[in-house]
This record gives sequence, C-alpha cells and structure tokens, in this order.
Amino acid sequence: MGELVDFFLRSRNFILFVLLEVLCFYFIINTSNYWSATYFNTANRYSAQILAWSNTVNDYVQLRQVNADLAAENQRLNQRLTQLLQSKPAAPEQYKADSAFADRFTFTVAKVVNNTTQFANNYITIDKGTDDGIHPGMGVISPTGIVGRVKISNRHFSVITSILHSEYLVSSQLTKAEEIGTAHWDGVDPHLIKLNDISLTKTVHKGDSVVTSPRNSTFPPGILVGRVRTIGVQPNRVFHDITLDLSTNFSSLAFVYVVENRLRNEQEQLEKQVETGK
Repeated sequence: MGELVDFFLRSRNFILFVLLEVLCFYFIINTSNYWSATYFNTANRYSAQILAWSNTVNDYVQLRQVNADLAAENQRLNQRLTQLLQSKPAAPEQYKADSAFADRFTFTVAKVVNNTTQFANNYITIDKGTDDGIHPGMGVISPTGIVGRVKISNRHFSVITSILHSEYLVSSQLTKAEEIGTAHWDGVDPHLIKLNDISLTKTVHKGDSVVTSPRNSTFPPGILVGRVRTIGVQPNRVFHDITLDLSTNFSSLAFVYVVENRLRNEQEQLEKQVETGK
C-alpha cells in the first residue's frame, strides 16, 4: 500500500496534467457542435471496427462447432436420402423393396485426424473406432462423394484405405450410359481417377456423372465418384480410356461418414455358399 501511495506522490504532476487534459477535451466537446460531431463520428468508427474484429474472432472460434453441426446434419440427410432411394429403386413399377433392405445402410459421422495423398498407397485416420460401432470393411464417404473403406480399427480410431490406393477398386456406373465399370486410381494425380471396362459401344460425354453401382455391398448405390474429364481409346482394347475428376477433394477432407450395410454379412455368406458349392 505504501508503494502505491509513493507512486501517486511521485507522479502527482503528470496525473494532474492528464486530468486537466481530459477536462479540457470534455469542455471542448460539450461546448462546440463541430468538435462534438467529430468526436462521436470518430468514436463510432473505431467502435464499429473493434466490434467487427471481435465478431470475426468469435466466428472463427465457433467455426469448428459449426462444421461439426453441419456434418451431423449431413449424416441425417444421407440416412434419409438413402432410405428413400432404396425403397424405390429404378425397377418395374410393381417392385417395392422390403423395409429391411431399404433401411440397411446407416451412417456415422467422424473427424479426419490424419490423411495422406502423396503416396502410391494412401490412408486416412478418423477419430471413431470399435466403441462407436466402426469395423473393418465399412465404406466411407464425404459430403461430396466416395472416400474409401475401413481397413483396421481399435477402440477409438480407425484407418481407412483411401480410394487413392493402387490396389483399391470401386464398382462404378455411368449415370447416363448406365454402364458399369471399375474406378481405379493410377497413382499420379490425387484429383483424378480412371474408369475402366466401359465398352466402346457405349456413348460417353465429358461431364457425365459416375456413381457407385448397385453391384457392391460396401456403398449405397448412387454415391458420386466423379465426373468425366477426358475420353480416349485404350490401344488394342474394346474399352474407353476414361479419366474422372474425383468428386472428393482429399486435400481439404475434414469430416467423413462411415457407412454400415447391416445386411452385408448375410449377403456375402450366401454368395460364398454358392461359390464353394456348400
């Protein structure tokens, strides 16, 4: 306390000067319309700027929660859209899928915690594992398209084999030509992927959409894989040489949706019995 009193005693002249300056400004502002208007305009301008900075900081701080909320909402929309599409697939009018088939896909939202795109075989790590119902073999999609398939899981994390992997193949379908082929990354550009096994007899145009086909048990049909970028002819082959622009931007991947096909084991066990003749 004594040091505070000593400080005021030592600085009394400076403190008196500051108080007199403040008093002078007060009288000037309150007795002159010009200076009063100038003061309030200046104060309002700086107050508005400070408020704008504050709002920017608050928006940035809340951005992570906003993204998480959007991801959760997309999860619900994906679930509902898939149910609607599976209950009324492209089939004769008299066909109607049973409820178990229509509701077989469920989605779990997860955050990407690690991701590579620069290797021939790339992987993605997410923050959900077996405690969240994630298991190897499940498909993974993004808000814009296909991502990959779960390779291994522990209680809290899972590693995904990215579609940017030299050995990963995805059954895919041209939406206009209705031709089914195989999407396969050639290891060159993480924004491009090849579509193989599309017959030259089928008409393909630049910009045509390519989606996951109904002939796989990992992904719901109709998930976007990419759009046709270039069309050529494979040497001495009867197939188009098609390159797609990938629909998923792996360099900015933040949230993904893990897809569970609840009837997958039942389907694969039955198909395995046919293959083995048992």
